[in-house]
Amino acid sequence: MLRRHSVLSALPSRLSQRLVVPVVSVSVTFIAIVDGAITTVALPSIARQFGLTTAALDGVVVVYPVCLAMAIPASAWLVERFGGKRVLLTALTVFLGSSLLCGAAAGLGQLVACRAVQGLSAGVLFPASTALLFATFTSAEQVRISRYMIIPQQIAPAAAPVLGGLLVDHLSWRWVFYVNLPVGLPAVLFGALFLAGGRGGRPGRFDLPGLLLSAGALAALMFGICEGPNQGWTSRTILTTLLLGAVLLAGAVAVELRTNQPLLRLRLFADRLFRDTNLINLIGLIPIMGALYLTPLFVQQAQHRSALESGLTTFPEAFGVLLTVQVAGALYARVGPRLIVGCGLVGLGAVLLLLATCDADTDLWTVRGYMFLFGAAIGTFFMPTTVASLATLDRTDLAQATMLNTVVRQTGGALAPAAVTTALVLGTPPETAAAPPVTAYQHAYLALAAIAAATAVLAFTLPDGPARAAVGGSTARISGPVLPRRRRDRVGS
Repeated sequence: MLRRHSVLSALPSRLSQRLVVPVVSVSVTFIAIVDGAITTVALPSIARQFGLTTAALDGVVVVYPVCLAMAIPASAWLVERFGGKRVLLTALTVFLGSSLLCGAAAGLGQLVACRAVQGLSAGVLFPASTALLFATFTSAEQVRISRYMIIPQQIAPAAAPVLGGLLVDHLSWRWVFYVNLPVGLPAVLFGALFLAGGRGGRPGRFDLPGLLLSAGALAALMFGICEGPNQGWTSRTILTTLLLGAVLLAGAVAVELRTNQPLLRLRLFADRLFRDTNLINLIGLIPIMGALYLTPLFVQQAQHRSALESGLTTFPEAFGVLLTVQVAGALYARVGPRLIVGCGLVGLGAVLLLLATCDADTDLWTVRGYMFLFGAAIGTFFMPTTVASLATLDRTDLAQATMLNTVVRQTGGALAPAAVTTALVLGTPPETAAAPPVTAYQHAYLALAAIAAATAVLAFTLPDGPARAAVGGSTARISGPVLPRRRRDRVGS
């Protein structure tokens, strides 16, 4: 027995954490992103199973981002208190268990409840896996590893509609949840055996007021943003929810800035590079995720194609990302994130203008070509903004910084479909009861192009001197516990 215990305890030392952490992080990221995107494909089949309309299943979709937003604020404290390995594997186990229960749900209420648990666990998964990743590699290494880590982040949303369509057509809607298990269970086992087990530390007293205020604010705002286009931005429910979210958010900011050990270290936004990259992420994700949401709708509703044709048409975006993310990684240390991100956003705006010329008769291969160019443009966005956002921060702030990054990205991701749906509603004549006309889709692409152009202007003002210095000066490898890094200049250049 003792011999078996000694063998198991020696397993983590057999594999380098530089291999183990990326493998676990890739698995977690892929599962969580696919699950968030694949469910909408199964809604018509779920509606038929339970004898409901597709609109009545809105809660199945909305509850996931709402609960995800509620859990994010506690993630950094949990990682600091219990260690990244324990928190990540626990959250992943809960996520997989709730996926199994979603697939076995006997009614709508049970399905919504299990989706809520999925969202809560996903809200911990994203920051925990990212914090582990960035605590394992130096700034220079983060650029190289991000060139590969972005692959599952881009393939997952592109593959989700195709995978979902195949599962629903050939098996059952329940398999859009069961499919998490074949990937997730090996990841749990691999992480349990080989992931180094940090015991955590003493992050201080848990900030319960900060959690209640921030979780309530994010949940209310996320609900209002997701449901605004469906219920109408002027409806009493949406206005009340958004107002409540704004009040709670203001209260959370006031409390967290006055607390000695806040749950949300909002003072990190005093760092100009961290603040500017997060602002670019918040706004820039609207045209990026908005186009990924709009194009399948255009192909299916305006061109009357099938869901599978839609998924195969948007999938070339992933190949464009794979091409330019390698170029962006190679150029990062030489030119800095400012030019890479700014030029990428200019290219994004140009591609959106091309998509705005598509109509009901546009050939699918033309749309696929545009989506490849779209992917090539956004391949220059995610890696530089993520690495630069952490370049001037102490390593002791990584868990908090990645958690705040996740909040910003989830908010931008929620704003994207809301902006698209609002543009489609405004472009559809009131007397038209059918799907939006082609011109509504074209105007939506134009609106996204305008947002991309505005974000490009902001990107060209990014103070990237400290970001280049961090990459050029960080060559040491981490082989033991992560030590605090000397603070760099916070002003920027």
